[in-house]
Amino acid sequence: MNIASLLIPRSMVTYLYDDFSLRQGLEKMRFHQHTAVPVVTRDNRYVGTLSEGNFLWTVVDYMKSSETEHTCVDFRDFESVFVCDFLCKGNNPPVRIGTSYIELVERAINQNFIPVIDDRDSFIGIVTRKSVIRQLSVDLKQFQYEKLFQNEEETNHITLN
Repeated sequence: MNIASLLIPRSMVTYLYDDFSLRQGLEKMRFHQHTAVPVVTRDNRYVGTLSEGNFLWTVVDYMKSSETEHTCVDFRDFESVFVCDFLCKGNNPPVRIGTSYIELVERAINQNFIPVIDDRDSFIGIVTRKSVIRQLSVDLKQFQYEKLFQNEEETNHITLN
């Protein structure tokens, strides 16, 4: 199975640039109603995934530091905090477009989506857990149908002889 058939291309994926401010990232995630999104560089290199939790803990830490300095926090303050400053690199690692379907299934166990890169390490899209499960369902039905058909042939062969 070629994973390209399950790929949602980059042009249809919500992603953040690593130079976005925290405010820009939050606004984009809220607008698109995603809980996690891929992060790429301006030259299209995948660098990680950000979740709502990453944003939450960054805001909490920022507010704690402001508390000790006895300053008020304004949402505009988050213009100076950038995605690359709080991105945890290495979580949700990408796969290459030629990755086996078995590895994709194994990754989908722990990841809502799997980022996909090409041979030049450029981000080309994602494969969702939903699409992997849907394909597994199709494969299972096909397997059951073939098994049923094989059993009928064996039964017919036995009764004819």
